[in-house]
Amino acid sequence: MNTRRRLDRAYKNAKIIHFDDTAKFVFFSDCHRGDKSFADEFARNENIYYHAIKHYYKEGFTYLELGDGDELWESNSFDDILKAHKNVYHLLQKFHFDKRLHLIWGNHDMVYRDPGYVKKHLSTYFDPKDGKEEVLFKNLEYHEAIILKHADTAQELFMCHGHQADWMNYHGWRFNRFMVRLLWKPLQVFGITDPTSPAKNYKELIKVERRVKKWIIENDNLMTIMGHTHRPRFPEPGDIAFFNDGSCVHPRSITGLELENGAISLIKWHISTNDEGNLRVSRVLLEGPTPISHYHKKGTSN
Repeated sequence: MNTRRRLDRAYKNAKIIHFDDTAKFVFFSDCHRGDKSFADEFARNENIYYHAIKHYYKEGFTYLELGDGDELWESNSFDDILKAHKNVYHLLQKFHFDKRLHLIWGNHDMVYRDPGYVKKHLSTYFDPKDGKEEVLFKNLEYHEAIILKHADTAQELFMCHGHQADWMNYHGWRFNRFMVRLLWKPLQVFGITDPTSPAKNYKELIKVERRVKKWIIENDNLMTIMGHTHRPRFPEPGDIAFFNDGSCVHPRSITGLELENGAISLIKWHISTNDEGNLRVSRVLLEGPTPISHYHKKGTSN
């Protein structure tokens, strides 16, 4: 199955969420939350990420995670990841309880495409303080793709992780996971990274982006948001409508996209200092806000 067929299938089977200009969404991907071992890249930015999503929770945003939220190639067990970043999951739990949490699976957490796996591992957790099982994410669902569809204009924003344009990371993910656990994770101690990842391999990154852009053009310039490559993208109106929210494992910063008041923005959260030398987490607007109506509309009457 080629890129076109994989993306066509993801689009056809996508969960549809209707919205209007009063809605507020934040998009993150590629958090790669790990077990706080030496290979856990998320741990370096955990405080930045926690501060950011706490802000979005308080401000009434809906959280959309576009794949690779959990690092289940390097970590064998979600339980280890939960123990390492319990404060983060308790905050995501609040989004879930408020029906403001939507999750997409990527290649590093592709096991979540199995609803049985999600129910078994993410529904509850054992709390050693109480000595019993506690609710974590009851009735949680993961999706391959999500479509935000505007209630008034029928404009669509299509979202998936992006590894649909990367054969080895879609169909060969089990082999890649095996190689990461066996070879690339130990070699990270010496600064050697996984060459199969498009985020670490520029040639592969370009190939993935080229395939995605071709599919977008074939689909009437459908406004599309992805992750996977870790490279933020924010096109100008009139260009190919291919957005990428970046990742949460950039050096000392995380990037994401916001959709508010019918406009989309690319943002960065990072550590900054004030005049007194105190450290703080700051939000920086990188691109936008640009009304989504400035991008080609794609929609149907039903």
